[in-house]
Amino acid sequence: MQQLTEEQVRTMTLEEKDRWWLENVYKGDMPQLTVRSALTGMLLGGLLSLTNLYIGIKTGWTLGVGITSVIMSFAIFKFIAKLNMGSEITLLENNAMQSIATAAGYMTGPLVSSIAAYMMITGKLIPVWQVMLWTMCVSMLGVLFAFPLKKRYINDEQMPFPEGKACGVVMYDLHSDDPKEGAFKIKVLLSFAGFSALYKILSSSFVMKKIGLAFLMIPHHLDNFVYKLFHPKIMGVSFKELTIRLESDVVMLALGGLMGIRTGLSLFVGAVVNYFILAPILIKNGIILPKGGHYGFRQISYWSLWGGVAIMTAASLFSFFSKPKMIVDSFTQLFRKGEKSDVLEHIELPMRVFLIGIPLMGTVVVLLTHYFFGVSILMGMIALPLIFVFTVIAVHSTGLTGITPTGALGKLTQLTYAVISPNNITTNVMTAGINGEVAGNASNLLMDIKPGYMLGAKPRQQAIGHIFGIIAGGLVATPVFFMLIGGDVKRLGGAEMPMISAKIWVGVAQILTKGISSLHSTALWAMVIGLGVGIVFEILKIATKGKFPVSAVGVGLAFVLPFYMSLSMFLGSLLFWLAGRNWKEDSHIMNRIIVQNQETICAGVIAGGALLDITLSLLQAATK
Repeated sequence: MQQLTEEQVRTMTLEEKDRWWLENVYKGDMPQLTVRSALTGMLLGGLLSLTNLYIGIKTGWTLGVGITSVIMSFAIFKFIAKLNMGSEITLLENNAMQSIATAAGYMTGPLVSSIAAYMMITGKLIPVWQVMLWTMCVSMLGVLFAFPLKKRYINDEQMPFPEGKACGVVMYDLHSDDPKEGAFKIKVLLSFAGFSALYKILSSSFVMKKIGLAFLMIPHHLDNFVYKLFHPKIMGVSFKELTIRLESDVVMLALGGLMGIRTGLSLFVGAVVNYFILAPILIKNGIILPKGGHYGFRQISYWSLWGGVAIMTAASLFSFFSKPKMIVDSFTQLFRKGEKSDVLEHIELPMRVFLIGIPLMGTVVVLLTHYFFGVSILMGMIALPLIFVFTVIAVHSTGLTGITPTGALGKLTQLTYAVISPNNITTNVMTAGINGEVAGNASNLLMDIKPGYMLGAKPRQQAIGHIFGIIAGGLVATPVFFMLIGGDVKRLGGAEMPMISAKIWVGVAQILTKGISSLHSTALWAMVIGLGVGIVFEILKIATKGKFPVSAVGVGLAFVLPFYMSLSMFLGSLLFWLAGRNWKEDSHIMNRIIVQNQETICAGVIAGGALLDITLSLLQAATK
């Protein structure tokens, strides 16, 4: 797979990168968005959206389904070809299919956050068709906001978008033209996928209890035994209460391996500052308060997210506007002719689609939010310019780490509306829903575009495929969600439907509708200091031409994640960095297995873990 070196990324102009990509990577008219890839993507996406719905209801999280859909579709068409009932799916058809399936999978986001929070607050059941229409329109607005950012973050800065990168590697290995090299990479991929799947089984209490081997189960946190013997504390607060633990999730290690040492180190630095220094001080001084006698991530994050989001906001916006020529060029392409025109304009989504589509679709979303949820048109219109700001932040974070801080950005919107529309809890929630979901969909689309860029696909066709996925996910996940509710809103937040994410949205809204004064003064100072830190880090990055070892977005993101999650991703990035340093020679067997297959190994671990998570979730649901 041809790709630019880090030095080339830093030194080449955007035009040079685009021309290089067109000459060396672009696959021309290879079949991509075909009838079979569209239908397969919609069917698989609809199915996988249900698994995400289940996981979202139980945990508040959603899983990327790109790698899962790639492997499933490849296997399906391989089987069809062996039966002489059709041909195997092409590389770019597989890529188009994963765009569609992934878009469908992420359609569950609003259902387990803003929509559920609104119904929990009002006690009213929203009609299914209204939820379906609103979520589809908000998601399509996210597609429109994404494409003006593609040139910057994918073509120019070549951000990794780790899950997308893993997906691209998996597809490249599955469709390799070199039988021997392809076979070797597939063996590596499948071996580590198998290892990850086995590890997930051994760490699943559901499976291990069923087979009577619970005593052999790998604990979720590997430090349980140590903490039974020792009780380390910082300023009187135990490590466990501060989330300073070592988790056993190998998928997080693999994600760290994909994002690289710079981002991994940044997450670790931010986590140490937040959980070893700031949180203990704030707890000692009674600023962070316990709930039920315990602290933990949720109580700490009520304070820390404001400083973390401020760092990400300042860094992302400063980085975006630090290259004004690129922004101007994006708009002037509309009027360029001849030699000065964009070399990729024949395959990119035309800028006029963005200029016309955003005002139109934005107006539709504002009107729907007004008529369906009672948010005033003025408050809805104010949300639209905020979408751009939050989308830039979300894309920046997703591009570096693969994690989209939708929840944190939603809370920043809630803070904004606590100032401009105090005492209006439904406006607080639903405007945050608009911003969070648009930013999330834009980030997810670019995550899908990344493997297409790696493999030489037409981005215009991927955007169209994303729309197909939005429709499929909306049509499947929304009715099933309402079937689970069974007409009783009181089930939301109960034992069967915990709705963790929605509960947090409700809790923040209840606090912030009292006004910004309800926030402790230290949280406001954290935002001010965070803005300064984000700008300083980006200035240092520019001054060192990208060599500054710490990413501001990575540091800020660590403030809205548990410590153990940041630690795992740092350790994953460190392991592969050390492997590259110690086994530099191509002839060394460890270089060939690990260094040259870093992305394949990580992709295999993520794929195996994702498939088992989905399978186990379905089994658990079926047995209840």
